[in-house]
Formats: sequence, C-alpha cells, structure tokens
Amino acid sequence: MLGVQRGASEQEIKSAYRKLALQFHPDRNPNNPDAEEKFKECSEAYAILADAEKRSMYDRFGHAGVGGAAAGGGFDASVFQDFNDIFGEFFGFSDIFGGGGRGGRRTRAQRGADLREDITIEFEEAVFGTEKKISYRRFEQCDSCKGSGSANGKAPTTCRTCGGRGQVRYQQGFFSIARTCPACQGAGTVVSDPCPKCKGEARIIQQKTVEAKIPAGVEEETRIRFSGLGEAGVQGGPAGDLYVVLHVNDHPFFEREGTDLHCVVPISFTQAALGTEIQVPTLEGEQMLKIPEGTQSGAVLKLRNKGVPVLNGHGKGDLFVEVRVQTPTKLNKRQRELLQELQGTTPVENKPQRRTLLGKVKEMFNEL
Repeated sequence: MLGVQRGASEQEIKSAYRKLALQFHPDRNPNNPDAEEKFKECSEAYAILADAEKRSMYDRFGHAGVGGAAAGGGFDASVFQDFNDIFGEFFGFSDIFGGGGRGGRRTRAQRGADLREDITIEFEEAVFGTEKKISYRRFEQCDSCKGSGSANGKAPTTCRTCGGRGQVRYQQGFFSIARTCPACQGAGTVVSDPCPKCKGEARIIQQKTVEAKIPAGVEEETRIRFSGLGEAGVQGGPAGDLYVVLHVNDHPFFEREGTDLHCVVPISFTQAALGTEIQVPTLEGEQMLKIPEGTQSGAVLKLRNKGVPVLNGHGKGDLFVEVRVQTPTKLNKRQRELLQELQGTTPVENKPQRRTLLGKVKEMFNEL
C-alpha cells in the first residue's frame, strides 16, 4: 500500500506515508469517498509498519498476522505521536484521535498593527537634523471597559459553541479533528453585553501626537521606528509600532549623493586662465575655493568635510564643485582687440579629442 520495500527504514516508511496521506487527505479531497478510503488504508498500513512488533508479525504472516489492526478494528493511535510533525505544517493539526496533542484553549491575543506616517522636511533639516510633532490616529485600548469589550460590571460569557474549550471537533471519516472555535476565535468566551463606548471591540480610535527627533544625515525614504506607538493589540496583545517615513524637498543649488554634495559654479574666461580664489556657498556659509591656473570648463574641485553628516555615525561627506567657464556674449571694441591679440599669440589646433570612458558614462547618465 505504501510502495516501500521489505527492508525499508523508518524514515523511508514515514516519507512514503506522508506523500500518500497528503495526496488523499479528506481536507484536500472533500466529499470524495474513494480518497477517504485510500487515506484510511495507507494510515492503517503506516500504523502497522511503524510498530516494531506488528511489523514483525506482518513480515512473517502477512495480513493474517496483524488481524484486527489490518481490518481497522484494532487501530492504535499511539503510533501517531509524530503525526503533527507529518501534517502540522500543512493542516495545523495539534490534536488527532482524541489524545496526545496539546489541544486546549487558544488565546486570541494578537499584536496590534503597525502604522505608517509620511512627512516632508526641508533639505537643510535632513542634513542637520530637526524635531517634528507628528499627529496620527490609532486604535487604543478602550478606557471604559479596560480592553475587555464588555459593559461595566459585566464579564464575557462562556462560548456556547465550544463550551469554553476554544476548540470544536469535526468528524472526518475515522478522524476526530480539533479546530479553533469560529464563534469565539479560540478565546472560550464571547461578549454578550458589549461596552457602549467601543461596541465590544475593546479598542477605540484616538488622535495621538508624538515628538519625533530626526537625526542629522537622513535622506529620502528614511524610516524612523517608534516601538509600541502603533495600534493597540487585541485581547491584551502587545501594541504595534509606528513608522515615520521621511520625504526631503529638493535644494535649489545642491544635489545630494549619499553623504556628498554637488553644485555647479560659473567662472569667467580670465579666472579660468589666470587662476583665482572665489567664494562658493556651502550649507554652513561661504567658503573660499582656489581655482588653479588653466582650469578647464567642467573641472570638479573638492571641499573636504563640507557635505552631509554620516547618519548615526561620525564624519561628513565632501562638497564637489564643478566649475563652468562662461564665454562672453557681448564684447566692446577694446575687449575684442585684446582677445584677437591673445588669439594671435596662443594658436590652438582644432583636432578631435578622444572622450574618456568616465566622460561617456557621465553623459549617458545625464541623458537618462
């Protein structure tokens, strides 16, 4: 029946039985008497082969040696102490054949739901940190009934469906299966006189405000967790958590990449050619930046430690300044004469230049 060889090990027998039992189990084949009969047969076969004495008798005398067990009259439920290991992950059984299982009343205490609140902060607030008051709504334990769901002076009554056990039994073939009571959800009691304030729900909606300290260095989509500030649990269960999700406004001048900042600063043709020092803005005020002689348009210069603080860490990123040489569009006569004179002393060969791989990649990303 199980399809195993005479010398099969205990594990091979169990694996074969598990495969067949899952295939023909009544829960997977409702209103199918053939499947129920096959399930019963393979269960009887396992009951014999899992018992060392009955297996020995079967090996020597066949079905005649096991007698009533093979006919179903002497079915021994003690061999199914590991039944929950075989079926538990599929059907959630904890008590079969009326014995050996843990069974008993189940609590319906449940952890409260987590909540999410989205807030928008300014660029500088994300860099330097800030504090925000966040208002939100959540379920809290009803203060009138203290979370019982019953009116004052009343108590929940015993569930009539399960008789207070929290479980009900169903007969499927020769199985007696215990399941959570659908009327009381395993609590064993029901609220017959509900609290007028919470309507028996044991929780009510309340407006709450939390002081959120936002650390320096946060960025877009940073989540801050406030433990226990979510919705209250059910039937005494623990409260959930509150997650505050941050959205950061763009800055008109700086762009951020991790802890580094980037900006673009224009310089004149003469400043690029002769070199100079200019003032560039940072998030901490003006900073002098040296422009080397002969700087080309698009060159990137770095100001160390002028970026964003490392979140929950030490140090800061850097500020990268890209200089762009501005070509004058209107020249007076004297300026034109000087530039023509300069052109005569510094001839330039207009030969194509090979772009670097880094430049190609940068252009590709700028186009996206």
